[in-house]
Amino acid sequence: MADRSVAGTDTDTDTDTGTGTDTDTAGARGAGATAVAVLGTGIMGGPMARNLAGAGGFDVRVWNRTRAKAEPLAEAGARVADTPADAVDGADVVLTLVHDGPAALDALREAAPALRAGTLWLQSSTVGVGAVGPLAEFAAEYGLDFVDAPVLGTRLPAEQGALTVLAAGPVSVRDRAERVFSAIGQRTLWVGEDGGAGAASALKLVVNNWVLTLINGAGESLALAEGLGVDPRAFLDAVAGGPLDSGYLRTKSELILAGDYPPSFTVSAARKDAALIAEAAERSGVRLDLAAAAAERLRRAERQGHGGEDGAAAYFASFGGSVEPGADGARPA
Repeated sequence: MADRSVAGTDTDTDTDTGTGTDTDTAGARGAGATAVAVLGTGIMGGPMARNLAGAGGFDVRVWNRTRAKAEPLAEAGARVADTPADAVDGADVVLTLVHDGPAALDALREAAPALRAGTLWLQSSTVGVGAVGPLAEFAAEYGLDFVDAPVLGTRLPAEQGALTVLAAGPVSVRDRAERVFSAIGQRTLWVGEDGGAGAASALKLVVNNWVLTLINGAGESLALAEGLGVDPRAFLDAVAGGPLDSGYLRTKSELILAGDYPPSFTVSAARKDAALIAEAAERSGVRLDLAAAAAERLRRAERQGHGGEDGAAAYFASFGGSVEPGADGARPA
């Protein structure tokens, strides 16, 4: 288990293009510092890069397709790069936190001219099982040490350096990987020695299937209360403190009741993960009725315009047409 080294101040990635000039800033770039290139600085990657920059002993470079999302990290001591190749030039470690497997592969292909053999690649995006193989093949082609390392947690745990890292990779690279993991998380669970086998990404899908069950269950229960004329807080009071209660139920319900959905794990990211779960299950011969329904529910909320909001906004998928929160933040029009 990796102890958390630093406290910082849900998968967000971006595929827009950005322009600008490279900005060099003062940071932890002294002799002997480990150079870490963070590719993808959205909801998760941004806080993780900030924690690395604040941990000491790291020379942090950051890149994001929308440069504006990376620029605030300059104040934390990171160097903002224009391209993936600029970011990884001279890096000891590459940490990817982008939208999906193809986006991760695209970023590394763009970085390829500046990659050097022996660089450690920590692949922390939620890419599903099927995408891990091509990533590992790329790593082998360029002589990179590959670790499949998706993380559990959303925006707040990322900001606090309190993520759980699910990791699979060779024993020989784990000490190097743990230095990075200890700055971004409070726990590392190693589940295999071959990153390319997808064991860590498979476990991430299992966990996220449960997360989506909780998100959609909370939203549908509050929507049912609405439809039946039941005070939603009476529902929360009824389960309070018992085996049916959970912190996630409370968190997502409060967002719905407030009618405010600041993203920590967006509807669009949840929809992408639901599709990965359904695909993996089908390939494995496992029927997941709830996962397929969750994917459709999240697509419906996305079509209603809630894709960039927190996954709790899937609540709106329970109502046809346009739904507007009322005075108490939860009531549909």
